[in-house]
Amino acid sequence: MHLHIVSFDVPYPPNYGGVIDVFYKIKALHKLGVKIDLHTFEYGRGTSKELHKYCTSVNYYKRNFFGIFSRKPFIVTSRKNKKLIKNLLKDNNPILFEGIHTTYPLINTNFKDRKIAIRSHNIEHDYYLGLAKSEKRLLKKIFFRIESVKLKKYEKIILSSNFLLAISPSEQEYFSKKYGKISKYIPVFHKEESVSLLSKKGEFAIYHGDLRVSDNIKAVRYLLRVFKKLDYPLIIASSFTDAKIMETIDSMKNVRFEFLDTVNKYQLDDLFKRAHINVLPTFQGTGIKLKLIHALFSSRFCVVTNKMVAKTGLENLCEIGDTEDAFREKVKQYIHKEYTATDIKNKEKTLRSFNTLENAQKIIDLFK
Repeated sequence: MHLHIVSFDVPYPPNYGGVIDVFYKIKALHKLGVKIDLHTFEYGRGTSKELHKYCTSVNYYKRNFFGIFSRKPFIVTSRKNKKLIKNLLKDNNPILFEGIHTTYPLINTNFKDRKIAIRSHNIEHDYYLGLAKSEKRLLKKIFFRIESVKLKKYEKIILSSNFLLAISPSEQEYFSKKYGKISKYIPVFHKEESVSLLSKKGEFAIYHGDLRVSDNIKAVRYLLRVFKKLDYPLIIASSFTDAKIMETIDSMKNVRFEFLDTVNKYQLDDLFKRAHINVLPTFQGTGIKLKLIHALFSSRFCVVTNKMVAKTGLENLCEIGDTEDAFREKVKQYIHKEYTATDIKNKEKTLRSFNTLENAQKIIDLFK
């Protein structure tokens, strides 16, 4: 089978949520014999030789930042590209659009009888509304709210496809109610092949995330308040910094910041192996967080807020605390708890549905 994949961003290195799903999906499809023509928008991450190992061709496009005043969502209009459409029309191979972000070609282009799927990475209008609620800066808050309204109206573009590939059970529930049988649940793709066998005790608690994202900034501020009343080490790991957060970390003896080098792909894995508790609060209940999947496969215990795990099927693998006091108590419970073979078996049983090769085969079967 030959397949076009249109990605919203360069999927290498796979160092944040959305591109992790894209990259390991490409890798799994390649392993099953699929020939892939990758089309990807590049706006700061650069090109990648690694992608040529798994793709027959890799085509790069620049984003257009003049569409901010359009009636359609900015994440869509900024990816309007005539060259992309021309390349997609060169043959009759099926197309997988990664995220509603990349679906501009579906607005006016006639793809005739071609099979088309859209991978949903979030219920985007809910996601952007959540960003608006977490954002402190007025202009960004206004932008996110307007984008949310545009995305809710634009979402019907899904009807121009044959399949909508939902990334979590909660999203599958939403999309199947609105669009019926075209919605299929395909679990998130990731790099882990098995649950890591680790020693009984780790050394610290860890949070990792992109500190350019308002929800992650809010999560870190929450954790700093939680750990201010704890005598247990916490590492905040990110490839990006926030001035106010760094100032608070510098004032706390039990918290340190670990800068994640994007070139060193083993750095975060090493931190996970050494961590005893992954502390993962979130205030947006959209999609499924790749950071949670990574932590469950590669590390020991997880303490989360309810919105991190609600309707994911992963609730039984985490302790949940929705207030700062409750979250702190859950952390205290884990500090002296040993990580055992029973914990590993429970993870293996629950995480079976996240087998990347089996889920890649489901996509292949849809396109047959």
